[in-house]
Amino acid sequence: MHKNRVVLKNVNIYQQGLADILIDEGRIIHISKEPGYEVGDAVCHDLKSHLMVPPYVESHIHLDYTYTAFHPSAINRTGTLFEGIARWSEIKKSDDVQTVKERAKRALKHQILSGIQYVRTHVDITDPDLTGLKALLELKEEYRDLVEIQIVAFPQEGLYCYPKAEELLEEALRMGADAIGAIPHFEYTEELGRASLKKVVELAVKYDRMIDVHCDETDDEHSHFLEQLAYLAHVNGIGARTTASHASAMASYNNAYTFKLFKLLRRAGIRFAVCPAENLYLQGRQDSYPKRRGITRVKELLEAGLNVSFAQDSISDPWYPLGNGNLMNILDIGLHACQLMSLKEIENALDLITVHGAKTMNLDAYGIKEGRMADFIILDAGTPFDAVQSRADVLCSVRHGKLLFKKEKPVCQTGHELLV
Repeated sequence: MHKNRVVLKNVNIYQQGLADILIDEGRIIHISKEPGYEVGDAVCHDLKSHLMVPPYVESHIHLDYTYTAFHPSAINRTGTLFEGIARWSEIKKSDDVQTVKERAKRALKHQILSGIQYVRTHVDITDPDLTGLKALLELKEEYRDLVEIQIVAFPQEGLYCYPKAEELLEEALRMGADAIGAIPHFEYTEELGRASLKKVVELAVKYDRMIDVHCDETDDEHSHFLEQLAYLAHVNGIGARTTASHASAMASYNNAYTFKLFKLLRRAGIRFAVCPAENLYLQGRQDSYPKRRGITRVKELLEAGLNVSFAQDSISDPWYPLGNGNLMNILDIGLHACQLMSLKEIENALDLITVHGAKTMNLDAYGIKEGRMADFIILDAGTPFDAVQSRADVLCSVRHGKLLFKKEKPVCQTGHELLV
């Protein structure tokens, strides 16, 4: 038998149905729905109708912040975004490249073992030494065979609040950051917030980079930076390369304004990265009752044909003490909080942590198709509904045709052992 030629039989491909797949030299050569498909010299494995899904995509996280929740300076007594930033500004003073790398490695290992093969991490560049950026650039190269990492150069303490942040941001792009970020609602004034967005778009065009802005992560119904971001993306023709993360204030906008805003959002075609667990925790802190959920209008955005992905955001840091990198947990929280619970919405829910995340990250060669690299995960479920209902475990993960991990003697809910 040819060890580099593998046939996976009886696999239920997400949104494609039951099929057999021929993999050769790490690439998907053929997908057959004809019974009795055989390749004589190939190693054959029967997947027993288990669900195959393209790899999970973590479209918004801060790997440089992970596992800092127990730092002496990390206690966030108000549970707010703004105090979290203040706490982080103290923590990072004692960081060095190796410390950040060790924390991020720990998080990456959890992510990889939960089926993630693509990660977009925001990295704080409001640091004169660019410590976090240096650490993540090294990890990006070291882990390239296991996971694809995109780095967003993110001015956590504000582009115009932090001394020389503008210069640091441009230096981060020269060093190799894949995308550029901003936090306009944190700037001292609305004018400075708007100026930060103009600068981000200017630099993105200059350096040919993607954009991912922490946009309106507040309950303030007057925070309308999303409108400006969408307009700038639209007029510069870069909507598909622009992401608005969080957009929490939209949950507080009045319906008349939101109706008008959606026209611009559709024309711009920008992406949205939503972090349901973290924003449920952070937002509504100034409310008594009724208390706002703090999550943007996910259902309405999806119905308008806009791309929305769900993301973890934090793993045990000053903004969120929990988190373990498992996107199935995030999906479950988001479906409930956003009331995406019709049978059709549940059937398509995995899109929010797979294909939608791939669009957010602009991954051109993502998905289970003939001619593409054999990148996929096998879930402990037979159907998408079963996977979502049970928060199905990942039985194995394959990248470029190579097995990243396999659970020992896994047994699916039907009692069948997985034979890979």
